[in-house]
Amino acid sequence: MKSTIIRSATPYKKASTLDPKWWLVDATNEILGRLASRIAMILMGKHKPTYTPHCDAGDAVVVIHAENVKATGGKNLKKEYTYSTGYPGGFTVKKLGRLMDLNPVTVVKLAVRRMLPKTKLGRDMLRKLWVYEGAEHPHMAQTPVSWDNLWIKKRMERKSSK
Repeated sequence: MKSTIIRSATPYKKASTLDPKWWLVDATNEILGRLASRIAMILMGKHKPTYTPHCDAGDAVVVIHAENVKATGGKNLKKEYTYSTGYPGGFTVKKLGRLMDLNPVTVVKLAVRRMLPKTKLGRDMLRKLWVYEGAEHPHMAQTPVSWDNLWIKKRMERKSSK
């Protein structure tokens, strides 16, 4: 007697059938790298059971209090951000501490951007990220939900407390 195995295909969702949510992230006293990795997971949609790698299945994220993000291990003085205009003498180097004083929104966006895919899909995911310095943001009509109850944050807090 021969037994046959019936295999079902992996159910992939189409972009038109996805229902994106809005998340509100308070960055007060959060570590920059850990915050960026959690936000990147939400933007990619890896926190959902319907994660589809070839389409933008993630949610929108609003980050407030970007000026209160922390860096550990003396990175404020060590970590450098470089930029070149392409012209002679146009190479610029700024330390993380100075860039946080000038524009903390840029620091958070760069950290998240570098954790997303380096493709057109990654650029589309980054368009769903809004970062603000203070507590005020213009996205109240979308009713963003605080991410304090999201499993990503709970899991990361358990790992860091061990």
